[in-house]
Amino acid sequence: MATIKFILQSKSSNASIYLRLSIDRTTSFKRKTGLSINYNDWSKDTSLPKQNKPYNKNLTTDLKDLESKILKDLNNANTKGFEVNGDWLINRIDLFFKRISESKQSEYIVDVIQNMKDTAEVRKNGKGGIGLSKSRINSYNNLNNMVVDYQKGKKHKIKDVNIKFADEFLMYLINEKKYSKNYALKKISDLKTVCYYAERKGIETSLQLKEIESTKPKNEKILYLNPKELKAIEDAVLLNEAYINARKWLLLGCNIGQRGGDLLELNETNFVNRNGLEVIELKQQKTGKNVTIPVLEKTKEIIKSGLPYKISIQKFNKHIKEICKIAEINEMIEDSKITVIEKGKGNKQKRKIKGLYQKWELMASHVCRRSFCSNLYGILPTPLIMRISAHGSEKMLLNYIGKDSLDIAQQIADFYTLQALKEKKESKLTVVKKAN
Repeated sequence: MATIKFILQSKSSNASIYLRLSIDRTTSFKRKTGLSINYNDWSKDTSLPKQNKPYNKNLTTDLKDLESKILKDLNNANTKGFEVNGDWLINRIDLFFKRISESKQSEYIVDVIQNMKDTAEVRKNGKGGIGLSKSRINSYNNLNNMVVDYQKGKKHKIKDVNIKFADEFLMYLINEKKYSKNYALKKISDLKTVCYYAERKGIETSLQLKEIESTKPKNEKILYLNPKELKAIEDAVLLNEAYINARKWLLLGCNIGQRGGDLLELNETNFVNRNGLEVIELKQQKTGKNVTIPVLEKTKEIIKSGLPYKISIQKFNKHIKEICKIAEINEMIEDSKITVIEKGKGNKQKRKIKGLYQKWELMASHVCRRSFCSNLYGILPTPLIMRISAHGSEKMLLNYIGKDSLDIAQQIADFYTLQALKEKKESKLTVVKKAN
């Protein structure tokens, strides 16, 4: 008959408690329970904690319950023909203390994140395909590092992620790590995604998970280049060939409304003729959507001397700041700028620091797509803008360019005012009798 005995292997004040499972006289397995006790509080006679403290009494209850569970699982394993060994024993111990689920998936946040990264190649992505992008994996890497730092040695489980945990983690990211509110909320959203993934794996989650707020605030100040500023950039005298090339990319980007990564990958093969219409065809890296953009006269004017030569996104971001500085795009704007901060000797970090900056200092590749959408909003029908920018919904587009229901109401009012003026003008027209 199988027996279980708990033993200590050291005389320290924090001695690990081992469980020894004896199947018969020749077969036994010994594994750590993950619990510990002061050696002086251990009874050699009962092989259990002395009943001299409340903690020891609770510990005894846990160990006896564990013993009962292991023996019950052993009986089930023998009935079903499962192999009983050291791995089986540690698995049963971890299951009892809910360190893992029945699917053998750890319930700790960092372990679930690691599992998501390990299975990245076969996981469904936002494009409807299989396989997470490199940027998405990097996003989970960043989240993992943040959680590890936040835990300070303690390991939190998925079920610990409730409203209180999320609020405290959010404040930690904003106040201690100095991340922007938008970025911090994005990491809360990523954390919720991890929890939902764990839930599908059978891991227990908090009942408050759905109530955790992770929505980014509405864009209040939208950074884009208006037509007057684009003209100033176009007319600016540039002597540096690299700046002239980057300017061409910038003007082209603001004219076709694509993200920097897609813009800088354009080449002659993207320009095609479809039924007599010249268009740019591309597949967006982030969304996986196929986009077709008509080549308008302004586009032809920008690239009349040929497409700009290829440069990295880093150089593009650097050059367009200098170009806009030369073009005197220097309106003072309250916004956030990525700044290198030092935390300890030789420990440099990049953070978005809020402040008052000249507009040229804030320029980056995202200004292209945002300028396109902002400048054409109210001129080109919204669905057509969305077809080019590849926004998933009108709500997403409006938030992207900082518009709300009041802007839409104003647009509708302007339309009806113009219609009324048109009808009034037409009603004053009289028919003049033809002369013989």
